[in-house]
Amino acid sequence: MDTQTKKFTRKKEDFVCEHCKAEVKGSGYTNHCPVCLWSKHVDINPGDRAALCLGMMKPKKIEGPTDKFMIVHECIVCGYTKRNRMESNDSYDAAAAIVKSSIR
Repeated sequence: MDTQTKKFTRKKEDFVCEHCKAEVKGSGYTNHCPVCLWSKHVDINPGDRAALCLGMMKPKKIEGPTDKFMIVHECIVCGYTKRNRMESNDSYDAAAAIVKSSIR
């Protein structure tokens, strides 16, 4: 399987955030908790749930502005990094805290 090919499999899934325990209602495009902005290393290609790591992905920095702000996540188990688009329901306070911590 070519893991470099961009493919998307939409999966509408609700979940409980393993970092902050918030109950998250998935839209089929949800890839992180809107409360704390943490994610989970579950995909090789978006939505495929084929990653074996399953580590938590810490939001390391916010990139932008471009068309949309992006969250850079880093897996705390294997170090894999991925950029995810911020959504309108994401916590402004959590994003501001990430920006502040990355400036230090």
